[in-house]
Amino acid sequence: MNATLNSLLADLDVIGLDDLNKRAAMLTRVDRKYALDAATALAILSRLPEDALVLQIAGQVSQGYASTYYDTPDMDSYLLTALKRRRRFKVRARTYLSTGTSFLEVKTRGPRGLTVKKRMPIQQHEAGVPLAGERRSWVTSKVEKTGYGHLVPALEPVLAGTYERNTLLLPGGAGRATVDTKLTWRSLRTDGTEVARPDLVIIETKSGATPSIVDHLLWEGGVRPVKISKYGTAMAAMHDLPANKWYRTLRRYFPEYVEAPELTREESLAMAA
Repeated sequence: MNATLNSLLADLDVIGLDDLNKRAAMLTRVDRKYALDAATALAILSRLPEDALVLQIAGQVSQGYASTYYDTPDMDSYLLTALKRRRRFKVRARTYLSTGTSFLEVKTRGPRGLTVKKRMPIQQHEAGVPLAGERRSWVTSKVEKTGYGHLVPALEPVLAGTYERNTLLLPGGAGRATVDTKLTWRSLRTDGTEVARPDLVIIETKSGATPSIVDHLLWEGGVRPVKISKYGTAMAAMHDLPANKWYRTLRRYFPEYVEAPELTREESLAMAA
C-alpha cells in the first residue's frame, strides 16, 4: 500500500514542513475521519486536484509517527470521549520519526465542536515517560479549562502506537488531509498486547466549517465519516471497555475484538452523571 500510495502522490508538487505550517497550521479545526480499505483509498486519492501539495521531509513523502497516550487508572479520558461528554481531553506524546522531534500534546473540544490542540516541544527521550514537573504543570494548565485538571496527576502512559502518514495541503490552503497506514498499537496496561491493521487506511480532513475537496471526493466515492479514534478504538479492542462511540467501527474493522460492551442508554447516563 505505502509504495503504491507514495508513487501516486509523487505526481504532486511538494511542500516543506515550515511552509505547510505557515500556510495551514490547523491547530483549531473541524476534523472528519474516514476508515477504508487500501484499494478504495487509492482510487479516491488518484482524483486529487493537480494543485494539491504533499508534504516532503528529508526527500520522503511518507513520515513515520510514534505516539504514547496518557490516561488515568480509571480511564477517565477514554470514558469522557466514549460517552460523548461535551467537555473532554486527550493527552499524548508524539515523535515525528523523520525528524526526531517530539511534542507533548493536549487536545480539547472547543466551541461548536472545534478541536483545539496545544503542544509543547520536548526531548525525544521524554516522549512516553510519566508526566512530572514542568510537563505536568503545562498539561494541567491546558486541561483545567475542561474542568478535569484534578485528573492530571493520575495520568500515566497506557498505549503506544505507530503508523505511516502522508500529509496533503489542499488547494488555496483551504485545509489539510492526512492519510494514515501501517497502523499498530501496543498496550502499556498489560504485558504488551498488540493490535495491527496493515490494510486499514484512515483519512482525516482538517478544515474550517466548510468541507474540503477531499471530503467531497470521499463522499462521491460512497465513503462517509465514521467515529474512529486511534486511541479509543485500539483501547476498546484490547481491553474490556465500553466502546459506545466506536462500536460500529470496531465491529466492522476489528471484528475479532468485539468483546467491548455497548452500554445501554441508562448505563451511559448513569456513568455521565
